Amino acid sequence: MHKTEVDIPPSVRKRLIHLFGLIEKEFESVCQENVILQEKVESLTEKVNEKYLTTEQFQVNSKQKPPTGQKLKTADKLKAQTSKIVSSFKSPSAANCQFVKEYGGHRDGLWDLALPRTGQPVIGTCSADHTARIWCIETGTPLLQYTGHTGSINSIKFHPIKDLALTSSGDQTIHIWQAAVNLDNLRDRESDDTETEDDRVVPILRTPSCTFLGHNGPVMASDWLLGGDQIITASWDRTANLYDVETSELLHSLTGHDEELTYASSHHSQKLVVTASRDTTFRLWDFREAINSVSVFQGHTDTVTCAIFTSAGLGGEDKLVSGSDDRSIKVWELRNMRSPITTIRAESGVNRFAIASNGVIAIPHDNRQVVLYDMTGQRVNRIPRTARNRHRRMVTAVAWSEDNSFANLFSCGFDRLALGWSVQLYKD
Repeated sequence: MHKTEVDIPPSVRKRLIHLFGLIEKEFESVCQENVILQEKVESLTEKVNEKYLTTEQFQVNSKQKPPTGQKLKTADKLKAQTSKIVSSFKSPSAANCQFVKEYGGHRDGLWDLALPRTGQPVIGTCSADHTARIWCIETGTPLLQYTGHTGSINSIKFHPIKDLALTSSGDQTIHIWQAAVNLDNLRDRESDDTETEDDRVVPILRTPSCTFLGHNGPVMASDWLLGGDQIITASWDRTANLYDVETSELLHSLTGHDEELTYASSHHSQKLVVTASRDTTFRLWDFREAINSVSVFQGHTDTVTCAIFTSAGLGGEDKLVSGSDDRSIKVWELRNMRSPITTIRAESGVNRFAIASNGVIAIPHDNRQVVLYDMTGQRVNRIPRTARNRHRRMVTAVAWSEDNSFANLFSCGFDRLALGWSVQLYKD
């Protein structure tokens, strides 16, 4: 007997849409309550620290007799213990974070964002609305819109040295397209004070330079390998594919994960690739030798949402950082990955984080927060949330800029917005 598709009656479909809407509202309400409670806890913690975690609480009152004998020893112990507590709460670094720009125009939630390594003052975003956009960082003006995909665009990466963008989509394809934009035309447009936002026509690119096929499920992420001659992809079909850019040829299909892949990224200076999966593991693939090798790591208890190598220039040994829906971020020493050297406990599920060249990790959360930590696990700061300048739904990804003085951290989320932040780090 052949299977036939059964259309859902309009009344049932309408009812389902209504129920899903109620579920979404309830989820948002719970998230909001969680944020409020978290802020209350932090406020109370600060008050407790001010009251009890200062050595002044144990100083002798000038009107009282100084303690003697055993009492003196007890007071000294209390002072010593308190000093230890204070030092354990103190972060070695801190940051001043300010909102600077909003990038709005997508018609659905944003999945990812990226900045070119060439230093151009632009940012790229991709969305579930099937489009990717390139924006001017300082003005927030859209410079180019790519519409070549027929499904949600789940990731975007710029070529290391060329004006090319790499996007992965739910339509099971990966595209490379020309990402060159003319900033001179933007300056001319800025001089026209009579032009409004509605008057601005965003150039549209519909045709990719190259299309990669071979996956049987949505492609969640992709990245350029060292030099930009090859790309790595990660798909819900449980495979990661390695392609040659010039020929579009599939070089390797990397299998072994037990469930859908969520992320893939490459090392900045070696032919190493890491893939993350819903099977709670991430895998390290080594293409430096003719015979490829793979290592499996099981440090998480839920979906591994992101795994990336530390950026070039960061002091010390090369590291790999992984994040998960189990509300943890783990830092691993690449030469010895038997166990993580640092574990950061997050407030909620962790999405696509980013690491600055100075080692500060920006972590986007399901609870609409972006929190900054250093590589030792010390909390640096949290991106401020005001009535106007904040994400109203989950934050899906962040990206650092090392070359832009206007804004150096960017975030995007399901609220259809990308936001630019100025983060100034300083040592205590």
